[in-house]
Amino acid sequence: MATLRVEIDIFSGRPSPVIELTGSDASALLDRLGKTRRLEKGEPGLPPVPTLGYRGMIVSQVGAATRKLPRSFRLAHDTIAEDGVLRAVADESVERVVLESKAFRDAPLDRDFKKLLLREIQRFREIRLRWPWRPPKVKFPPVVLRCRCAPLYEPAWWNDGGQKQLRNNCYNYGSNYRTDTFHQIPGGSQPGAAAGAMYTSITGPEVRNAAIADGLINNPTANNKCPGEGHLVALVIWPGVDFHWYRKGRTGRWSHKPGSTPVIDVDNSNAVITDPRTADRGGYTQFTTFMTVMHGHVKIK
Repeated sequence: MATLRVEIDIFSGRPSPVIELTGSDASALLDRLGKTRRLEKGEPGLPPVPTLGYRGMIVSQVGAATRKLPRSFRLAHDTIAEDGVLRAVADESVERVVLESKAFRDAPLDRDFKKLLLREIQRFREIRLRWPWRPPKVKFPPVVLRCRCAPLYEPAWWNDGGQKQLRNNCYNYGSNYRTDTFHQIPGGSQPGAAAGAMYTSITGPEVRNAAIADGLINNPTANNKCPGEGHLVALVIWPGVDFHWYRKGRTGRWSHKPGSTPVIDVDNSNAVITDPRTADRGGYTQFTTFMTVMHGHVKIK
C-alpha cells in the first residue's frame, strides 16, 4: 500500500503544511480517486493562473504506486491535474477525505487554521467556477524602461516546473535571489534566517525587520516609485497566517510568485498589477511597506 504525501498548497512565503496518509486513510483517498475521466468541453477546470491563498492539495505517491493515478498530481475539489491534463473525479468532496483523516487531525495545526482552510477551499471553488476571469480593461502607455535598475520580467526562467520553480518562493523572487532551499531545509527562503534573525510571528514589523537583517532597506515613503539604485519590492501580510512579496520590474509593472507556483504579473482578479497596495491580494489584506533591494547586498538562506 502506497503512502500518500499531501501538501496543502496554501501559503506563499512559509512552507505549506504537509501530512502523510497511510493505511486506511491512504486507501480511502485512493478509492475515491479510482475512477476519473477527462473533463468535457465547458466543464470548470482549475485556473491556469495561480492565486494567493488555497490552490489545492499536491498528492504524491511514495513507494509502491497505483498505475491508475499519476505519481504526483494536484487535487482540488472534484478535479486532478498532472502536466496540464485535467481529469474529473466522481466524488465532489474528495478533499474532505484528507481533512477527516487521522493524519490531518493529529497534525500540529491549530484549530483556527483548520477553520480557515475550510473557508479557503470554498473560496477557491468559487474562483474555479468563475473561470475564465475577465480582467478589467486598463489602458497602458507604450512600454518603456521606467525602472532601469530593476530585474527583467522573465517568467519562463523561473517557471521551469522543476527545481527553480518548486524550491523558490515569493521572497526569493522578490529579492531576485535564487536559493533552491524552499521546503528543502529549515529556514529555507525565509526572511532573517540567513542572518540568524528570522521572524518569530507573522506580523508586518516582524517580517520587515527580518528582511532588513538580510540586507533589504525599508523604504516606506517610496509611494510606488522606483529607487535610483536597486529595485522596489512590497511586503504584504495575511494576518497571523503568512507573508507575501511583490517586485517592480523595469516597465514599472509588478509581478510575484505565490509559493512554489509559477511567476505571474496579475492579481487574484487576473488584473495587471500597477500598484500592490490596490491589487486584489486575497487574504493578504495588510500592506506593510515598500522596501529596496540593492543588488549584491542581500543574503537569503
